[in-house]
Amino acid sequence: MVRIILSKVYKIESKDYYVYDENGNSVICRLPGRFKNKYHLKQNKQRVLDIVTVGDKVKISLNQDGRGEILKIFERKNYFSRKAPRLKGTSGKGERLEQIFAANIDNIVIVSSANHPEFNNRLVDRITVAAESSHVDVIIVINKSDIGVKEEIEDWKEIYSNCGYTVVVTSVKENSGIYQLGETIKNSTSLFCGQSGVGKSSLLNSLYPQLDFRVGEVSEATNKGKHTTVASVLQNVNNTTAIIDSPGIREFAPYGIKKEDLSHHFIDLLPFVNNCKFNTCTHLHEPGCAVIEAVDDELISVERYYSYLNILENIEDVPKY
Repeated sequence: MVRIILSKVYKIESKDYYVYDENGNSVICRLPGRFKNKYHLKQNKQRVLDIVTVGDKVKISLNQDGRGEILKIFERKNYFSRKAPRLKGTSGKGERLEQIFAANIDNIVIVSSANHPEFNNRLVDRITVAAESSHVDVIIVINKSDIGVKEEIEDWKEIYSNCGYTVVVTSVKENSGIYQLGETIKNSTSLFCGQSGVGKSSLLNSLYPQLDFRVGEVSEATNKGKHTTVASVLQNVNNTTAIIDSPGIREFAPYGIKKEDLSHHFIDLLPFVNNCKFNTCTHLHEPGCAVIEAVDDELISVERYYSYLNILENIEDVPKY
């Protein structure tokens, strides 16, 4: 007898989509060709690589052999994505598709390390821009505080706190900030993302030892992390809290953001953008720019403004970290 159930995709491997049935058993589902022949779901206006992604709510038919088939993909509350990296050997031209990390999330938890590798504010800012465009709350974690410079950690914490973001400073080694982070993401679905080697998996293991995330290490030669997570995976902590662990990010460019709209995704620039002399101001060199004046008056962080300029200049390109 075929059963119809509602569930959520928690993992994708190749052409297999994993969900849980009503008893908590893992079910492997296939995606019928009628979905694959479409470039996007109805609620999306762009071509995407991911017809189904982790976090999608789906209706499936469960066969007697234990396998399932996806019948319907429900409309997403939101989703978090980037421009898909270009394939090696390509000319750098042509359409850039959208690569989705996860859907139906409450928080983006951006994990960066205070040291080894050093704090990467440019990557953090690119991810915050994408999160703002997706209307997802941002939580910034400065990890490995035990090997960082205290003054530098406080400076970065102040910059992002002044933007209005929640900033949590953590150290797995010293067991500091772990409880605060756990309380911050309680009763929500949170996507953890960040550069490889920042200690994301170790942090998650400290938060939820029962989930047993694979821990990587940092290459001594490049001071960059080695990938341990190869695809986003959703895991339920309990009935109200879920986390999605994503692969380490080596490059990131926000998708679908135009140059003229970029400043609206920098929340610390927002109070000033409407005070510029020209409504088409890019906040780069125009006279009467209220944003530039705010930077000069130290009302906007110089580092954040430089991040804005960096994204503005390269908004059609994928930066490499």
